[in-house]
Amino acid sequence: MSTQPARGNPVKTPEQWLEKAAPEKHVGILKLFLGYAPGVGKTFNMLSEAIRRRKRGEDVVVGFVETHRRPGVMELAAQVESIPTRRVEYKGTFFEELDVDAILARKPEVVIIDELAHTNIPGSKHEKRYEDVLELLENKIDVLSALNVQHIESLTPTVQNITGITVRETVPDWVLGRADEVVLVDVTPEALQTRMRRGDIYPPERIERSLANFFRRGNLLALRELALKRVTHAVDQNLDAYLRRKHIGDNWVVHERVAVCISSNPASQQLIARGARMAEGMDAEFFVLHVDLPNDAAEENRRNLAANIRFAENLSARIIHLQGSNVSSAVASFVRDNRITQIIFGRSAVHGWRKYLYYMAIQRLLREAPHVDVHIVTQEMQ
Repeated sequence: MSTQPARGNPVKTPEQWLEKAAPEKHVGILKLFLGYAPGVGKTFNMLSEAIRRRKRGEDVVVGFVETHRRPGVMELAAQVESIPTRRVEYKGTFFEELDVDAILARKPEVVIIDELAHTNIPGSKHEKRYEDVLELLENKIDVLSALNVQHIESLTPTVQNITGITVRETVPDWVLGRADEVVLVDVTPEALQTRMRRGDIYPPERIERSLANFFRRGNLLALRELALKRVTHAVDQNLDAYLRRKHIGDNWVVHERVAVCISSNPASQQLIARGARMAEGMDAEFFVLHVDLPNDAAEENRRNLAANIRFAENLSARIIHLQGSNVSSAVASFVRDNRITQIIFGRSAVHGWRKYLYYMAIQRLLREAPHVDVHIVTQEMQ
């Protein structure tokens, strides 16, 4: 019996079958290497991954790499094809800039683009390098890029307070949210200072000044903690998105989240303070929830509620106003959608049918959001 394929129906190769079965790629994948200071090894790790991918057969090129004349980085960069940069003149000085159009014309599978927070020379195609990266991603090219924590826009004021050094180039937080993968490149502060003393990071004339300023041990410890928290937050967001997309169990969480339910009662400030202490002790995100109800329109209630919210904001809470005719259902919906792990309610000295309604509301919340830990705090009526 013949095993030859029927005429007009050629046999597909395994690669053709895989290409047919694979989902169509709509945008490129962004992988970000995050560090807490110069010299931790972001560019080295990025280039090492590029070399591994090339050995696996991927088409990888260098779009822009800042070697800082470090021998190890230069040696790795020489092993990967580079797209020529653009030489741009600005005020009588020439600068090397990423050539986005040349990369688009070459159309590799993966491109390395260092220094994500860089501001391009005036007259460039885009103002910021992260905008160059976004254009490449839109054209289905994967990007490996690198960033230090001090350049994350929301963290810049904190970094400036810690180090006393002004950060001029930043990347909006939403760009990090666009990253499909964030890798923390980490070494201990002691190891980083040793690299500095060996001359592996800056030239000899900058070493002592850097160790006495930005690279002080206290600065490095604080910056490292910021980077660790930022990566933990990114992991938690990715997990949340994955669990929602796959409809996996509502009780899966990585990071603790504390929420306090308040009203216009001035005693709510006791609950807010309790929640803030709990969130600080657990290193948790802190929310204050209020369900908008008709009786909040009364002048005294408006004043009291505004005071409670100001108090919560002073304790770094995220204020959430919920809508709904049923308080427990509105709160339960927020708890489920945002994976709240701990929730605090107040309990006033109520009697009769009010007490019955209160316990009925708690029972409904437990039914509709069964995986949250509920804390009931007795508060004095004011």
